[in-house]
Amino acid sequence: MTRVLRLAGFNLVIAAAVLALKLGAWWLTGSVALLADALESVVNVAAAAAALLAVRFSAMPPDANHPYGHTKAEYFSAVLEGALIIVAALAILREAWGAYLAPQAPSQPAVGLLVSAAATAINAGWAWVLRREGKRVRSPALLADARHLMADVVTSTGVLLGVGAVAATGILWFDPLLAALTAANILWSGWQLMRESVGGLMDEAVDPPLLARIRKAVSTSAEGALEAHDLRTRHAGRLTFIEFHLVVPGSMSVDDAHVICDRIEAALKSEIEGATITIHVEPEGKAKHHGVLVL
Repeated sequence: MTRVLRLAGFNLVIAAAVLALKLGAWWLTGSVALLADALESVVNVAAAAAALLAVRFSAMPPDANHPYGHTKAEYFSAVLEGALIIVAALAILREAWGAYLAPQAPSQPAVGLLVSAAATAINAGWAWVLRREGKRVRSPALLADARHLMADVVTSTGVLLGVGAVAATGILWFDPLLAALTAANILWSGWQLMRESVGGLMDEAVDPPLLARIRKAVSTSAEGALEAHDLRTRHAGRLTFIEFHLVVPGSMSVDDAHVICDRIEAALKSEIEGATITIHVEPEGKAKHHGVLVL
């Protein structure tokens, strides 16, 4: 089992444990804000299960029907997570409205808040681990979960403070207000997550800093060529696809042009983990006098 699969499996276990703690906090207090927090954790469990399946599928090697591999499967998981977040937010708003119409004081607030605080601390630590490892292995599914968990930590912290304020002041409308604010926050988180994931499915180009690194690697390793143009890039999960046309002198032999291509590929792969490179070699008459100039 790869490290990514192990992380995804452990992520599901953590999500289930945090959900149990948050449901316990709600059961102890009856707070609708803590119920809202627990409902978001239901989404975490569903998203963690989807991420595990997506990571497992994306690890499959290329085959006849999927010659570019299966790495885009992780984007589907991230889109699903964003959709589930939005559904959870709508459910929270429904509960908040009901609590506003018939407010109730939380019972056993101290114990409930302690349990919820423990769940929030677990989420914060695990989100940090997922973000670090997700960046290292370039997993959209793990990074999506990390981002969602961090949003969960922020809202949970606000809920803890608010429920504590309700218990201290007796102002009951604080509770549904905090639930509604929690819903608004996770709606924004879900929208951002879906937008970024759909961008991956739509083959958006790499971000400007990475594009600059690609151009520099081509420019400094293509000695003997004249220029590189029509550079195109895209991400597919952990893979980065790079394509461009390389212009060489018309008198250059195929062997010499191949040596240049090998050198460029080696430079790009040392700079960008998971780079998949396609180079189309052209004679100097095809030069466009723009793109990447060879240093």
